[in-house]
Amino acid sequence: MIETQAKKWKSFVALGDSFTEGVGDHGVNGLYLGWADRLAGKLADEYCTQNDPLKYANLAIRGRLLTQMVDEQLPRALEMNPALVSFAGGINDAMRGSFDLDAKATQLERTVRELRSAGHDVLLFSFGDSSRNSKVMGLIRDRFVGLRSVNRAIAEAYDCYLVDFWDMEIFNDPKVWDADRLHLNHRGHALVAEVAMQSLGWGNARWLGARDDIVQPALPARLLADMSWAKNYGWPWVSRRLRGASSGDGVSAKYWDYVDIYPRV
Repeated sequence: MIETQAKKWKSFVALGDSFTEGVGDHGVNGLYLGWADRLAGKLADEYCTQNDPLKYANLAIRGRLLTQMVDEQLPRALEMNPALVSFAGGINDAMRGSFDLDAKATQLERTVRELRSAGHDVLLFSFGDSSRNSKVMGLIRDRFVGLRSVNRAIAEAYDCYLVDFWDMEIFNDPKVWDADRLHLNHRGHALVAEVAMQSLGWGNARWLGARDDIVQPALPARLLADMSWAKNYGWPWVSRRLRGASSGDGVSAKYWDYVDIYPRV
C-alpha cells in the first residue's frame, strides 16, 4: 500500500456499484448522495477554490458486478483521465452462487494495473466482516475474507490507497445502516467519507477503534424488524435473482461527465 500522503488532486472519478452510487443516503432530486460525493466535497474544502474547483464524476450503478464495472465504467474513467480513481466492487459477485475468487482477483488486478499504468492514483476498499451483523451473510464469510486479502495484496503491489473496514466495529451499529440492511444510511456514508479522507492522508478520524456503546434492539423488536425486512426487502431481492433482473436495470450513472465541486464557504 502507498505511504499515506495527502495530495491535491484536481479530478476524482468514482467507479463501483450501489455502495459508491450512494444507495441509502438520500439526497435531492431523487438522487443518492453517498460517501463518494461527500468525499469529493471534503477534498474540495481542503484545497480547492471558487476559481479552481474539483472535477468529479461518479460512474457507479447499483447492482453492477465486477465484469460490468470493468466493461462499462473503466473505459470511461480512462477517457476522462482523472488524477484519482476509486474502485470498490465484488460484494455483488460474492453473493452469487457462481462466485470464483481467483477469477475476480484477476479482474481486480488487471483493472488496477491498467489504471496505475495510465498514471492514476487509486483508492481501493476492503469491506468488513459479514458475520458480525448477519448469520446469513456469515455463511459466505470466507468469500469476504478472500476479497479482503485480494484488495490488500493488490494495494500493496500497485501502491494504492486502501480503506479497510474489517476491524471497524463502529459499522456494527444498526444506526448506520439503511432499512434494507444491505446499504449504509446517511450516517454510514458520512463515516465512510471520513475514513476515506484519512486513508488519503487528510484528516484524523478518532473513532475508528472498537465501540462498546452500541445498543442492539431487544428480541421482540428484532423479530418484528426481521419480518418487515423479509417482506419489504428480502423477498424482492430473491425475486430479482430468480428473474435474472438487477436493481440497476434502467439506471444511469449519476455523473457520467465531470461536475465542478466547489469548497463550502
